[in-house]
Amino acid sequence: MMSSSRDRTSESTPHPSSNAIRFWSIGGITIVLTTVIGFATASQFRRDTKLSVSTVRIIATYPHDTRAFTQGLVFVDDHLYEGTGMKGGSSLRRVDLKTGKVQRQVDLDPSYFGEGIAIFDHKVYQLTWQNRIAIVYDQETFQTQRTFRYTGEGWGLTHNGKHLILSDGTSTLRFLDPATFDVVKRVKVHSPTGLVEKLNELEFRKGEILANIWHSDRIARISPEDGSVLGWIDLSTIYPINQRRNREDVLNGIAYDEANDRLFVTGKHWPKLFEIEIVSNR
Repeated sequence: MMSSSRDRTSESTPHPSSNAIRFWSIGGITIVLTTVIGFATASQFRRDTKLSVSTVRIIATYPHDTRAFTQGLVFVDDHLYEGTGMKGGSSLRRVDLKTGKVQRQVDLDPSYFGEGIAIFDHKVYQLTWQNRIAIVYDQETFQTQRTFRYTGEGWGLTHNGKHLILSDGTSTLRFLDPATFDVVKRVKVHSPTGLVEKLNELEFRKGEILANIWHSDRIARISPEDGSVLGWIDLSTIYPINQRRNREDVLNGIAYDEANDRLFVTGKHWPKLFEIEIVSNR
C-alpha cells in the first residue's frame, strides 16, 4: 500500500475535485460554473450580517514547501504534521516548523489522493478523496497500522477528544468512532443565510470546529453541538490572491498548538505558513 519514505516533488495538477479538472471533463461550461460558485460564496458572506467577522494579525511566518498540495495540517507534541494531495504525489509528513524541512515522510500509493489528517491517541488518521479509505499510522514511525472504509468523499478531518470529525465537501460534518470509523452523529453546518457548503480542512480549537471553505479566504467557526456558524475569520490579507500562482492555490490548512495557544494557517502550494492571532471583530 505504501511506498518507501522519501522526499518527492508533487505534480502541479489541480485537485481532482477542482474547477480545473472539471474544465477538462466538461469543457467551457465549467468557466460559467466556476464564476457562479465564486459569486455564490461571496454573496453568502455579504448577507451574513448577523455574524461577526474576525480579522487577524500575523505573529510570525515560516517556510512552507511550495510543492505541498496541503490537505491536512496538525500541530502536536512540538511537531507540525502535514497531509498532501495529488495522485502520485500524496504524502504524510512531519515537518520542522522553523525551517520547513521535512523530517519524516511516507508516500501514499499512487492511486490514492490524500486528504485531511488528524492525530488521536498517538495515531495519525489520513483520509483519501474518492478512494473511501482512511489510513491509520503510528504517530512516531508512520508505519501503517490499519485502514478503514467510509462512504462518500473524504476532505477534512479533526477530533474533539472523543470522536473524529470528517468533512466531505458538503454542508455535513460526520462524527466518527475512532476505533471503528462508524458514524455516531451528523450535523448540518448552517449560518443565518442557509447551509454552508464546501467544508474542507478542519481543526478543533477551544470547543469550536474551524473549517476552511473551499475557494474562500474565510474560516468558519462552527458549533460542534448543532453545526451553527458562530462567526467568520477573514484571512484574505495574509497572502492575497493576486500573489498566488493560480486560483487553485487556495487557503487550506489549519493547525492549533493547544499547549502554547498558537494558531497556524497555510494553503496549497503556499510559500509560507503563518502563525496568526485573531484580533478584532467587525
